[in-house]
Amino acid sequence: MTNAVRLTGLRKTYGSGESAVHALAGVSLSFASGGFTAVMGPSGSGKSTLLQCAAGLDRPDAGSVLLGGGPPVELTGLSEKRLTTLRRERIGFVFQSFNLLPTLTAEQNVSLPARLAGRRVSRKALRQALSEVGLDGRGGHRPHEMSGGQQQRVALARALVTRPAVLFADEPTGALDTETGAQVLRLLRGLVDGHGLTVIMVTHDPVAASYAHRVVYLADGRVAGEDHEPTPSRVAAALADLRPVAVAA
Repeated sequence: MTNAVRLTGLRKTYGSGESAVHALAGVSLSFASGGFTAVMGPSGSGKSTLLQCAAGLDRPDAGSVLLGGGPPVELTGLSEKRLTTLRRERIGFVFQSFNLLPTLTAEQNVSLPARLAGRRVSRKALRQALSEVGLDGRGGHRPHEMSGGQQQRVALARALVTRPAVLFADEPTGALDTETGAQVLRLLRGLVDGHGLTVIMVTHDPVAASYAHRVVYLADGRVAGEDHEPTPSRVAAALADLRPVAVAA
């Protein structure tokens, strides 16, 4: 099985001296293409830093980030211009905040990143992206005419319209109620199982993590374990007893 992303020896420190925070302390992980991985850990465990480095939004101090899903590309040595282009072409993002422009329709919001990059998205591609997230017939609606769950689906369609190699999701259900969040998570799992999408999701919620094929636990900037049969109770129990796995310096 090929890897969508491979991280090797990632290290990231913020600050210096006694106040230095070692957000990542030698993390090595692989994320298989067509898999759904949840990354979990307590506040300060390094999960958000891991996502940002893996997605090319931040640079590690040391280590390697190899992006697959096409010709393999090492992200750590790329210029900011090349990173920006690569993110537009091969990486999708969904965040807790929907980040939709209120004056634009769903279709216009979905096509906006491509338009800003000087690329045209066909009407067929827009409608297909909206259809995949269950928003047939909603392309002409503006954000205020949609529920929170529908707005998050628009954000998801925007991430999918470029057919990314991997989708990074940072607390994608954090602003949604329980049932609406479950709908979005079922949708994500369905896109993985039915369309081969690769998803790497950061979450604090054991229920959200249980929708993934695999859960990776972080503690103190290190990998603290994995679970390939996650359930809400198993995840909650693992979070309560996290211990980082030692990594050689």
